[in-house]
Amino acid sequence: MISPERLFEAWYEFRKGKGNRCDVQEFGRYAEKHIFRLHRDLASGAYRHSSYESFFVHDPKRRHIRKACVRDRLVHHTLHMTLRQIYEPRLYSGVYSNRIGKGTHRAVNALQRAVWKVSKNLTHPCWALKCDIKRFYDSVDHEILKETLAKVIHDDRALRLLGHVIDSFHVEGCVGKGAPIGNLTSQIFTNIYLNDFDQYVKHALRVKHYLRFADDCLFLAPRRQELEKLLPKIEEFLALRLKLALHPDKVSMRPLNHGIDFLGIVVHPFHRSLRTTTKHRMLRKLTERHGEAFRGAIDSDSLHQSLQSYLGILSHVDGQGLSTLLMNRFCFLPCELG
Repeated sequence: MISPERLFEAWYEFRKGKGNRCDVQEFGRYAEKHIFRLHRDLASGAYRHSSYESFFVHDPKRRHIRKACVRDRLVHHTLHMTLRQIYEPRLYSGVYSNRIGKGTHRAVNALQRAVWKVSKNLTHPCWALKCDIKRFYDSVDHEILKETLAKVIHDDRALRLLGHVIDSFHVEGCVGKGAPIGNLTSQIFTNIYLNDFDQYVKHALRVKHYLRFADDCLFLAPRRQELEKLLPKIEEFLALRLKLALHPDKVSMRPLNHGIDFLGIVVHPFHRSLRTTTKHRMLRKLTERHGEAFRGAIDSDSLHQSLQSYLGILSHVDGQGLSTLLMNRFCFLPCELG
């Protein structure tokens, strides 16, 4: 995990797409020197995690992001690579976040397949229970996470390093709680922390059709009553075992004919559509980018890349009408329109 070979491998992976960032360029100028020094610190136990840079983003809701320095992020990267190798075979197959060969679009494809199974090819009802854990990243309990890691990892030095990274951050006023949004390790820690919950749902509750993406959970059943019986058991397990709670405003039950909203895509019996708020945000963002291109704040290539990105999203839903609208409104370059 901390060998020079693994650290260099982590560096090559880490720097992809970040070559124009000043901190990455500065580290990369003497990368070999920095990496060997980092290896010595990790091997001797002298490594200490530095403080985080703090800022806010809107995607669309306001999120508090914490960013570590390049040296620490390199440690996060090598930890992530190692933990992924260890835990990938141990995770429930219905978890689609931060896993090789998974992702948002495959999660929606899996939902579509599950809908057809539950409804027996749309000949029977299908109900969905959607849950969101309240302030998940702020609620992660460090001791529970470290105990969970210790069940699988038995190397004391590895556990000490993992514990040091986990304890490098805590929510203000709550020592021993929290995982920083923005850390690569936080993504794999999410799957590890919630793995016991996934296993409980599948083996104790025997839920046949269950999907999870980060802290968003979706349960499918042919009858609403089945899902209503699940809810108190889910809440009890989360509270007692993981010190977590469901967000009261983000627990919903919907029949398939009303559309099942998951990861910004609404699955209907015979088609998929984007969530309405996502459509509005897409149009607003492209309009802003188009205005920036006319003012010369960005070049036409940047505008074109943004357009292609949104068209790529629409290719995964039945969005031909919206795709045509975007092409007609934004595909011309500012110089051509002028």
